[in-house]
Amino acid sequence: MIKRHQVYRDCDPRSSVTTRILRYTPGDVRAQVVDAITGKRQRQILASRLHASAVTATGQPRRSGYVLVQDAGEP
Repeated sequence: MIKRHQVYRDCDPRSSVTTRILRYTPGDVRAQVVDAITGKRQRQILASRLHASAVTATGQPRRSGYVLVQDAGEP
């Protein structure tokens, strides 16, 4: 479940991008995110690109999208 303040990292092994959820309403197609470190670069990404696991259903490592690394919940 996508929640505010969760931190996700890019699944691409060449990338070190981490994002934090700024706003998300359950059922929405997009989530509002910012850079997790700086809090800048506000943008929207598809909620379908946010994953709870770093592996697919077949056990293969994900190469695209973002995987959950910190479930901060509400402050």
